[in-house]
Amino acid sequence: MNYDAPPPSPELSPAKRRKLLDAISRSPTYLRAYNDLAFLSREELRPVRFQLELLKPEMTLLEQNIRSTIVIFGSARVLPPAIAKAGLAKAESAAKKRPKDPAARDALKRARTALGLSRYYEEARRFAAIVSRASQNDVRREYVIVTGGGPGIMEAANRGAYEAGAKSIGMNITLPHEQDPNPYITPELCFQFHYFALRKMHLMMRAKALLLFPGGFGTMDELFELLTLVQTGKKRRIPILLMSRKFWTRALDVPFLSDQGVISPGDQQLFEYVETAEEAWDKIREHYDWS
Repeated sequence: MNYDAPPPSPELSPAKRRKLLDAISRSPTYLRAYNDLAFLSREELRPVRFQLELLKPEMTLLEQNIRSTIVIFGSARVLPPAIAKAGLAKAESAAKKRPKDPAARDALKRARTALGLSRYYEEARRFAAIVSRASQNDVRREYVIVTGGGPGIMEAANRGAYEAGAKSIGMNITLPHEQDPNPYITPELCFQFHYFALRKMHLMMRAKALLLFPGGFGTMDELFELLTLVQTGKKRRIPILLMSRKFWTRALDVPFLSDQGVISPGDQQLFEYVETAEEAWDKIREHYDWS
């Protein structure tokens, strides 16, 4: 069968040529795959994003010679003492002006509680400073403080390291609230995660100890994550320290769990209570026979 050749077409004018080439260059399919954010955001690319979130912090930490870490977690709502005191003064003034107002009384109660919790801000700050001064220098980066990167206790810990002239890590995650990094994180060690699973991995991979201050669901999530890893042998035994026996024995009735037979009696020995920054550091040093 014979086919007629298409009739010759005129050469493209320079303007038409530029228009067609411009359309090609603007097409998302012409982007290199690693530059195509829309492509990388597709559901099918989730495994690749997992790998990227694993590799980026890992490569950075290796380049920064971060050999080991101490994880500090606690409530993002804990205030610095000065701010808590100012909040209490304001609440007391409002309660005096409106003594019969239930909202004013509730605000006063919350302000008093906030002031009581604010001492843990200072404990976290002091602990991070003590550890950082003792374990970091220009060459060695051991026991580097790592937090979730947010406010409250996490800010206090990063602040303590910052004030000691040491590096510290912040592992932020995208959340609807409380997601901005605090200003005390070492800039080149501030990460932002999308996946909780990858963030948890990086929090635990180099961890030599976990110090947990009073906190809520997020703090408990990290506690139970590590307890489960150690209990099941997926993670070597490390010091798991809970700051404030008074808070944690009321928040978590571990003896009840043991009495009910849902955990082994020995599981209660997986963690210890501490009351001060110095006591926490002594427990860690004792565990690793660091005299």
